[in-house]
Amino acid sequence: MSEKKQKTAIALKKAHTLLGKILQMVEGDVYCINIIQQNLAVIGLLKSVNLDLLEGHLHCCVKSAMKAQDIQKMDEMMEEILKIMKTAQSK
Repeated sequence: MSEKKQKTAIALKKAHTLLGKILQMVEGDVYCINIIQQNLAVIGLLKSVNLDLLEGHLHCCVKSAMKAQDIQKMDEMMEEILKIMKTAQSK
C-alpha cells in the first residue's frame, strides 16, 4: 500500500473511532457543545480525506486518461469531478 493510501486509511480509522466516541457522548448525555466540537473534528478530518482522495484521482486516473488521449474518458472524468465538486459545495 502506498504512503498516500496508508495516510488515508489512518485518517478514516481515526474518523471511525471518533464517531464511536461521539455516539457514546450522545448516549451519555455529555454537554452538547463538547459533542459538537468532536463532530466538527470528524467533519474536518473527512473533508481532508476527501481532498486527498480527489488529488490521488487526478494524479492517477485522470493522468492515465490524458496520456492515453482518451477524449471520451476524459470528458466522463471531468463530469464526475464537477459533480463531486458541486456535491461538496452544497454540504
